[in-house]
Amino acid sequence: MKLAISAILAGSAAAFAPSAMPKASTSLNAFEGELGSQPPLGFYDPLGLVADGNQDNFDRLRFVELKHGRVAMLACAGHITTAAGIRLPGDIDYSGTSFASIPTGFDALGKIPGAGLFQLFAFIGFLEIFVMKDITGGEFVGDFRNGFIDFGWDTFDEETKYQKRAIELNNGRAAMMGILALMMHEKLGDAYVINSLLGAPTVEL
Repeated sequence: MKLAISAILAGSAAAFAPSAMPKASTSLNAFEGELGSQPPLGFYDPLGLVADGNQDNFDRLRFVELKHGRVAMLACAGHITTAAGIRLPGDIDYSGTSFASIPTGFDALGKIPGAGLFQLFAFIGFLEIFVMKDITGGEFVGDFRNGFIDFGWDTFDEETKYQKRAIELNNGRAAMMGILALMMHEKLGDAYVINSLLGAPTVEL
């Protein structure tokens, strides 16, 4: 029994371990060795979106995947934080609407003042148009450092860089599934159904 459990855990861990640095492919499927192509699925393109081997198309889709993954990671962190009852101090407007009175998830959209929602969307638009883009010609697709900040990235060797990029990509994929599940379960009545089943309900408003 212990052996079986160990084998299952080892297999689960391997699913999120990046493969070795890819070698150039000369096969019809030019992307089998790209970042993110790893066990247990390997290269996964059920809709054949990059079956033509077009590198520009692949790079565009990878760019979109990375950006959605990053947004989803922030969304999961935000949903979990507010569901735990953590709020900013003070009021969100001059009429006395406190941050503490804003609920979690979809319900927040109906409680945040209109001017606040406008500011949120305006700020997101500003980031999208002027900040979150490759301006200087990045090292890889999704590299938005633009010569500004790298947190020591340039000190890593190529294998470490590849590993960290694979970790980000997989965490983003997991977060996209995670925030989708939170949204679905919220509409079904309980976003944190596992907490409830285990007797540890959240503090969400």
